Amino acid sequence: MTTRSTIQIIDYGAGNIASVANMIEYVGGEADIVISPDQLKCDVKIILPGVGAFDHGMTCLEEGGWIPALVECVQTKRTPILGICLGMQLMCNSSEEGQRPGLGWIDASARRFTFSADSGLKVPHMGWNRVVVSTCDELVSDETDTEKRFYFVHSYYISCAREEDVILTCHHGHDFVAGFHRENIWGLQFHPEKSHRFGMEVFRRFLEV
Repeated sequence: MTTRSTIQIIDYGAGNIASVANMIEYVGGEADIVISPDQLKCDVKIILPGVGAFDHGMTCLEEGGWIPALVECVQTKRTPILGICLGMQLMCNSSEEGQRPGLGWIDASARRFTFSADSGLKVPHMGWNRVVVSTCDELVSDETDTEKRFYFVHSYYISCAREEDVILTCHHGHDFVAGFHRENIWGLQFHPEKSHRFGMEVFRRFLEV
């Protein structure tokens, strides 16, 4: 009998939990929704989802007591973790959206999309968009003949200080970071749980890292 891989999904009050859990189950994993830091296991992979404002997300993590538990797993014991949308941004140093510092795991910051009124470009960047693989990585295939499209909903984008951390880019007015990876830490700006077969591939690959 094959044992299903388990993914812990952190429910810290600022995440799109149900759809992420459903997608994990759909691709053959087992979703464990973790509602308190003392339930977090450092030997099981973690997903940090997120929707909403940066400062609210950081406040939820801090007031819920999540930060010490996450630091123990992610930085001390090197547990693989995947941040989605706001979860990705919280892994960075800061955001123009708020005043609070981020977790600081990735040398990066979130900046607001700013376009002229006559550009025709909308904020938030919402809907399906093409993603380009910039660095070979465990989470994404580097097949050049396959167009990868994912679903985005965000007003702020990530700018990485280290180019080698960038694994995916997208274009909305200008190129921006759609995915990063450093050691055991991954972040995705799009929503794989809303991205059909492309998102399924990402989750399957995260189950296997």
